[in-house]
Amino acid sequence: MAASHDDGNGGSISGINVTPLVDVMLVLLVIFMVAAPIIQQGVNVELPQAAGAAIEGESVALVVSVTRDGKVYLNDNVIARDALTVKLTAVIKEKPQQVVYLRADDRAAYGSVVKVISTIKSAGVEKLGMITEPEAP
Repeated sequence: MAASHDDGNGGSISGINVTPLVDVMLVLLVIFMVAAPIIQQGVNVELPQAAGAAIEGESVALVVSVTRDGKVYLNDNVIARDALTVKLTAVIKEKPQQVVYLRADDRAAYGSVVKVISTIKSAGVEKLGMITEPEAP
Protein backbone atom coordinates (compact mmCIF):
# COMPACT_ATOMS: atom_id res chain seq x y z
CA MET A 1 0.00 0.00 0.00
CA ALA A 2 1.11 3.51 -0.72
CA ALA A 3 1.54 5.92 2.13
CA SER A 4 -0.36 9.19 2.01
CA HIS A 5 0.84 12.35 3.71
CA ASP A 6 -1.90 14.81 4.59
CA ASP A 7 -1.04 17.86 6.62
CA GLY A 8 -4.67 18.64 7.31
CA ASN A 9 -4.77 21.89 5.25
CA GLY A 10 -6.92 20.46 2.54
CA GLY A 11 -3.98 19.93 0.17
CA SER A 12 -4.04 23.30 -1.60
CA ILE A 13 -0.71 24.59 -2.88
CA SER A 14 -0.23 28.34 -3.06
CA GLY A 15 1.95 29.64 -5.86
CA ILE A 16 2.02 31.91 -8.87
CA ASN A 17 1.24 30.38 -12.22
CA VAL A 18 3.71 32.10 -14.58
CA THR A 19 2.64 30.32 -17.76
CA PRO A 20 0.09 33.00 -18.79
CA LEU A 21 2.66 35.73 -18.07
CA VAL A 22 5.25 34.02 -20.26
CA ASP A 23 2.67 33.61 -23.05
CA VAL A 24 1.81 37.32 -22.98
CA MET A 25 5.48 38.32 -22.96
CA LEU A 26 6.26 36.12 -25.97
CA VAL A 27 3.35 37.59 -27.92
CA LEU A 28 4.54 41.13 -27.10
CA LEU A 29 8.08 40.23 -28.13
CA VAL A 30 6.89 39.00 -31.52
CA ILE A 31 4.75 42.12 -32.03
CA PHE A 32 7.67 44.45 -31.27
CA MET A 33 10.04 42.46 -33.48
CA VAL A 34 7.66 42.81 -36.41
CA ALA A 35 6.80 46.47 -35.74
CA ALA A 36 10.33 47.82 -35.11
CA PRO A 37 11.55 47.83 -38.74
CA ILE A 38 8.28 49.38 -39.89
CA ILE A 39 8.48 52.42 -37.60
CA GLN A 40 12.11 53.27 -38.33
CA GLN A 41 12.16 56.65 -40.00
CA GLY A 42 14.89 58.94 -41.09
CA VAL A 43 16.18 61.35 -43.65
CA ASN A 44 16.21 59.89 -47.14
CA VAL A 45 19.89 59.88 -48.12
CA GLU A 46 21.58 57.79 -50.79
CA LEU A 47 24.77 56.71 -49.06
CA PRO A 48 28.00 56.11 -50.98
CA GLN A 49 29.36 52.58 -51.03
CA ALA A 50 32.62 51.80 -49.23
CA ALA A 51 34.36 48.81 -47.72
CA GLY A 52 34.61 48.72 -43.94
CA ALA A 53 33.33 47.15 -40.78
CA ALA A 54 29.84 47.67 -39.44
CA ILE A 55 29.20 49.81 -36.37
CA GLU A 56 28.94 47.54 -33.37
CA GLY A 57 28.33 47.86 -29.68
CA GLU A 58 27.38 51.46 -29.12
CA SER A 59 23.98 52.78 -30.04
CA VAL A 60 24.04 55.57 -32.60
CA ALA A 61 22.94 58.63 -30.65
CA LEU A 62 23.97 61.63 -32.75
CA VAL A 63 23.63 61.41 -36.52
CA VAL A 64 24.24 64.46 -38.71
CA SER A 65 22.83 64.04 -42.22
CA VAL A 66 23.54 66.10 -45.34
CA THR A 67 21.03 65.75 -48.17
CA ARG A 68 21.68 66.15 -51.86
CA ASP A 69 20.30 69.72 -51.80
CA GLY A 70 22.61 70.69 -48.90
CA LYS A 71 20.13 70.61 -46.01
CA VAL A 72 21.61 69.56 -42.66
CA TYR A 73 19.73 67.33 -40.21
CA LEU A 74 20.54 66.38 -36.62
CA ASN A 75 18.76 63.13 -35.75
CA ASP A 76 16.02 63.65 -38.38
CA ASN A 77 15.42 67.34 -37.54
CA VAL A 78 16.42 70.13 -39.92
CA ILE A 79 19.01 72.40 -38.29
CA ALA A 80 21.09 75.40 -39.35
CA ARG A 81 24.88 75.02 -39.26
CA ASP A 82 25.32 77.63 -36.51
CA ALA A 83 22.64 75.94 -34.38
CA LEU A 84 24.39 72.62 -35.01
CA THR A 85 27.57 74.04 -33.49
CA VAL A 86 25.68 75.22 -30.40
CA LYS A 87 23.91 71.87 -29.87
CA LEU A 88 27.02 69.77 -30.41
CA THR A 89 29.08 71.99 -28.10
CA ALA A 90 26.49 71.48 -25.35
CA VAL A 91 26.50 67.71 -25.88
CA ILE A 92 30.31 67.52 -25.86
CA LYS A 93 30.37 69.46 -22.57
CA GLU A 94 28.13 66.76 -21.05
CA LYS A 95 29.78 63.76 -22.74
CA PRO A 96 33.34 64.50 -23.96
CA GLN A 97 33.69 61.05 -25.58
CA GLN A 98 30.42 61.29 -27.57
CA VAL A 99 30.71 59.89 -31.09
CA VAL A 100 28.96 61.79 -33.90
CA TYR A 101 28.13 59.98 -37.13
CA LEU A 102 27.87 61.73 -40.50
CA ARG A 103 25.53 60.51 -43.25
CA ALA A 104 26.07 62.41 -46.48
CA ASP A 105 24.15 61.81 -49.70
CA ASP A 106 26.27 60.36 -52.50
CA ARG A 107 25.33 63.29 -54.74
CA ALA A 108 25.73 66.04 -52.11
CA ALA A 109 28.14 68.81 -53.04
CA TYR A 110 31.61 68.12 -51.70
CA GLY A 111 31.89 71.67 -50.35
CA SER A 112 28.72 71.41 -48.27
CA VAL A 113 29.87 68.12 -46.72
CA VAL A 114 33.28 69.59 -45.87
CA LYS A 115 31.61 72.64 -44.28
CA VAL A 116 29.47 70.36 -42.11
CA ILE A 117 32.55 68.36 -41.07
CA SER A 118 34.28 71.62 -40.19
CA THR A 119 31.24 72.70 -38.16
CA ILE A 120 31.22 69.39 -36.28
CA LYS A 121 34.94 69.59 -35.53
CA SER A 122 34.69 73.25 -34.41
CA ALA A 123 32.08 72.17 -31.83
CA GLY A 124 34.77 70.09 -30.12
CA VAL A 125 33.80 66.65 -31.44
CA GLU A 126 36.86 64.40 -31.43
CA LYS A 127 35.22 61.21 -32.68
CA LEU A 128 33.48 61.54 -36.06
CA GLY A 129 32.31 58.45 -37.91
CA MET A 130 31.14 58.24 -41.52
CA ILE A 131 28.14 56.08 -42.38
CA THR A 132 28.23 54.37 -45.79
CA GLU A 133 26.56 51.48 -47.57
CA PRO A 134 28.61 48.28 -47.91
CA GLU A 135 30.12 47.71 -51.34
CA ALA A 136 28.19 45.42 -53.64
CA PRO A 137 30.06 42.20 -54.43
